[in-house]
Amino acid sequence: MKPESTNKSESFYIAIILYKSSSNAPDYQPLYQEIFVLIKAASLESAKAKALNHGKNESVSYINENGEIITWSLLQVVDINSVLYDDIDSSEDVVDLYARHFRNYDAYQSFEPLLSNEEL
Repeated sequence: MKPESTNKSESFYIAIILYKSSSNAPDYQPLYQEIFVLIKAASLESAKAKALNHGKNESVSYINENGEIITWSLLQVVDINSVLYDDIDSSEDVVDLYARHFRNYDAYQSFEPLLSNEEL
């Protein structure tokens, strides 16, 4: 549940942004990165535009230690939602920002490397 905002012109939103790596290496296996970004915006539509712009700006290419070109590209802005509590108090040690729900724990566990003991 979200308490009412204290009449601010801007609110905080959380964007989930998904990136994909690619490479010119013949045996390269793509790696995906999910990032949670805190965005300050006047509306949900403005937050969506900022998230998309941020995702595009974070795309990058570099040469790794093996001389292969690695490219991280925006794959998708997965979700944007207002934070759970808009009155973030910096004196608090812990603040809940975002929650999402799912029904299939096995499916979640299969793609989450920290739960599946998969090495990256």
